[in-house]
Amino acid sequence: MSIKILFDKCTGCNLCVTFCPFGAIEVKDGKAVIDLDKCNLCGACVDSCNLKAIELIKPSAAEEKISPAEARDVWIFCEQKGGLIQSVSWELLGKGRELADKLGTKLCGVLLGHNIKEKAREVFARGVDKLYLVDSPKLANYQNEPYTEVLVKLIKKYRPEVLLCGATTMGRSLISRVAVKVRAGLTADCTGLDIDTKDRLLLQTRPAFGGNIMATIITPTHRPQMATVRHKVMKEALVEEGRTGELIEEDIDESLLSSRSKLLDIVEEIEATVNLTEADIIVSGGRGMGGPENFKIVEELALVLGGAVGASRAAVDAGWMPYSHQVGQTGKTVCPKLYIACGISGQIQHLIGMQSSNSIVAINKDPEAPIFKVATYGIVDDLFKVVPLLTKRFKEVLGK
Repeated sequence: MSIKILFDKCTGCNLCVTFCPFGAIEVKDGKAVIDLDKCNLCGACVDSCNLKAIELIKPSAAEEKISPAEARDVWIFCEQKGGLIQSVSWELLGKGRELADKLGTKLCGVLLGHNIKEKAREVFARGVDKLYLVDSPKLANYQNEPYTEVLVKLIKKYRPEVLLCGATTMGRSLISRVAVKVRAGLTADCTGLDIDTKDRLLLQTRPAFGGNIMATIITPTHRPQMATVRHKVMKEALVEEGRTGELIEEDIDESLLSSRSKLLDIVEEIEATVNLTEADIIVSGGRGMGGPENFKIVEELALVLGGAVGASRAAVDAGWMPYSHQVGQTGKTVCPKLYIACGISGQIQHLIGMQSSNSIVAINKDPEAPIFKVATYGIVDDLFKVVPLLTKRFKEVLGK
């Protein structure tokens, strides 16, 4: 899209300046002037101008749309952080291989970052046939605008049939912007993916209405067919050492790498326990913990077991734990070998995020709590008595 001022109509009234949320317009020599580096093409100025002196030019749908007939290949956005490819990408590559084989097409990876060419071997070892690599210092750390512009450029040039991305903080921020720019549909937080081989449609299954039903969504007329998938929902692609593929290194115009925001610093959260999404053991606390000070007993048990600390949405909303610890529909999806739920009633939104755990131990004084319906083992008692006893016993057994 583009925008322009019709100078024969503009009177320099300053109304558009007032309405622009990005401070992209000023009046010079009696006429409005738009700073295109600041303009977000939101159209607020167009609506505010009574003289119709501002024109927002939108390309026709035919110009922007990628037709199903010309789209090919299954793409996986391989998320990296600090040069380390995130494990959700390996899970997507495992499912992507299956989808590509059903479509009779290639599995492709997309990797953006800086000094990451050596990571191509890891991606190829996970079953990728072709890898699109964009390397630039400006892509070292994730920022919305450059990452979006680069991925959109690649999509418009190579026209994939399917594009999958992790439903992570980065993935959710990036892929929604990309979907808007390429005029494609997007299904968020999928728990299942399959292919309708007759019509080459991606069948995107996700929980709906608070998890009470499972909806299967299709996007028949636009490409790429796009979906985000939660971490720990699908199995990782197996490693095949020595496997190679086609590496395509793309040169991107520097103008696409600019950003209106400036990254000042990255502060890593310091954890005494292991990362939540990677943990084999998770001890979570809910509303029943009563307050932030009581999470100490949950943390002690997690530390003894070598596990991670989780929390329900109620505990996070109350400010007792950071959002990064939230398990559930609006938090993280986890699949540990052991999940211990302390003072968590078990609303459907929480169950969606942890019910695939191998073993679930629920501790709650309410025998009717929904958590017991999915629990492998249930303890109906006061968590403030049970959890310290468990910690003490595990210390004895584990020699800690």
